[in-house]
Amino acid sequence: MGSGSRELLISAFQIVGVIHLPPLPGSARGPSVRGMNDILDLARRDAASWVGGGADALIVENFGDVPFHKGAAGPETIAAMTLAVSMVIAETGLPVGVNVLRNDVEGAVAIAAAAGGQFVRANVYAGAAVTDQGLIEGRADVVQALIRRLDAPIAVWADVDVKHAAPLSPRPIGEMAEDAVVRGLASAVIVSGAGTGQATDPEDLRTVRMALPDTPLYVGSGGTVETLPSLLAIADGAIVGTAAKVDAILSNPVDPQRVRALVVAARRISGQ
Repeated sequence: MGSGSRELLISAFQIVGVIHLPPLPGSARGPSVRGMNDILDLARRDAASWVGGGADALIVENFGDVPFHKGAAGPETIAAMTLAVSMVIAETGLPVGVNVLRNDVEGAVAIAAAAGGQFVRANVYAGAAVTDQGLIEGRADVVQALIRRLDAPIAVWADVDVKHAAPLSPRPIGEMAEDAVVRGLASAVIVSGAGTGQATDPEDLRTVRMALPDTPLYVGSGGTVETLPSLLAIADGAIVGTAAKVDAILSNPVDPQRVRALVVAARRISGQ
C-alpha cells in the first residue's frame, strides 16, 4: 500500500463506530422474521447517532446472536445482515464494514459485496485460536479467493490475538500480525484487549506498529475519551462500541454526545 493510500485510510477511518445488531431471526434469542422492521429501526437509530457525532466509518455486527456459531452463520443471518448493512449504507453515506460473528468472514464478504460495504473484520484470519466456540482456524486463502471471484473491492481487517480467545500456539504478536498481512493479504490489522470494552495494551500496539509500519492499525476495544489520544499516537484509528453508548453500557443506544466527545479526543492527535 502506497503512502498516499495509507494517509487516506487514516483520515477516513479514525473513528469506526460499531452498530451492535440485536438478536436476529433464527438465533437463540431472536424474533421471527416479522421482527425485522424493529431490528432495522434500532440499527437506523444508532447509525444516525454515529453520523450525528461525527464518526468516520461504521461496522455492523450480529452482536446479539449469542451463542455464536463456530463456523458459517445460517442463511437467515446473512439475509438479515444484508438488509441491515444496505440500509446503513443508504442512510448514512459512510464507509461501512461487516463482522459476522463468530468468524464467518466469507459470509461477511458476501454481505459487503452485495450491499456495497468496503471492508470486513476477520476475528481469526491467520493461524488458529481457542475460543468459547472451540477451536477456530483462519481461512485467509478461501476469503481472498472469494473476494477475487466476486471482483469486489473489499478490504480485510484482521484481528491479531483476537479478544475472547487465545492463540492455539502462542507466538510474538508482531509475528502474527506479519503473517496476517504478508501471507494472508490482510489490508489492516486490529489489536484489542482481552474482551469487549477492555483496554488495548499500548505495548501490543507498539509491537505491531514496529512489525508493520505501513499497514493501517486499529484499536479494537477499550477506547475511551481519556485513552484515545495516547492510543492514536500509535494506531491509525479505533473501532469503538461500548464507550459511545448511553452511560457507557453496552446494551444501551448510541449517544451522539458521547460520539462527539470521542471524535474530538481522537482529533487531538492529528491537530484537527
